[in-house]
Amino acid sequence: MSGRGKHRRPRTNPLTRGIVAVGTGGAALTLPLLGATHASAAEPQSAPAAQSVPQAAQPAKSLTYTVVKGDSLARIADKYDVRGGWKQLYKDNRAAVGANPKLIHPGLKLKVKATKSVAPKKTATKSSAPAKPAAKPAGGVAQATQASAKTYANNLDGWIRESLDIMAQQGIPGSYDGIYRNIMRESSGNPQAINNWDSNAAAGTPSKGLLQVIDPTFAAYHVPGTSFDPYDPVANITAACNYAADRYGSIDNVNGPY
Repeated sequence: MSGRGKHRRPRTNPLTRGIVAVGTGGAALTLPLLGATHASAAEPQSAPAAQSVPQAAQPAKSLTYTVVKGDSLARIADKYDVRGGWKQLYKDNRAAVGANPKLIHPGLKLKVKATKSVAPKKTATKSSAPAKPAAKPAGGVAQATQASAKTYANNLDGWIRESLDIMAQQGIPGSYDGIYRNIMRESSGNPQAINNWDSNAAAGTPSKGLLQVIDPTFAAYHVPGTSFDPYDPVANITAACNYAADRYGSIDNVNGPY
């Protein structure tokens, strides 16, 4: 964008045996003190019943989760009982999430190391009939991979397509061609582009990113669910298109400095 709008932006009952000496004139008889009349001191105690041992904790299962509106790393980590919580989830997905773990947008694919959400149960000793599969998950880990979820390439084409899907959800107009054309004019497709020489730069708010948005405009037209980093390609495109829609009706109507 140029300087025209200045908008970029966890019983036992032990059997105790006592010995009592009973006088018999010479020898002494030793009698066991037993609670049961049939027991014998020479009889060995029966071995304690084997105690059931809980199953070992199941290893984490790796799955792919597609972020939906309203999600957060903490919520996803809690839902799938990720060891290490949201911090580990963020560590495993830093490249996809970016510098700010609080900012994840719908459609983002995350690798989740899920574990059971409840303590392991003891194995059943009897079964009167074969277990029937449950119609729906009643606990533990639910299926998270969405076969129909879209994936986006980490390049200009993928950024534009992801932005268009977010724009469609938010009711923001714009076409692939209109976005592409303006990106090539403003930044030549470089998401790290910055203008340090025009009037906006002189005012301390240089134009940034694919569609050269100044910080005040980016903040004002930021689209929920996208990153708050103006250099983030998807966030930059959607914010710029939101601004263009407000001022020009659509990014498709922008054919020069805006």
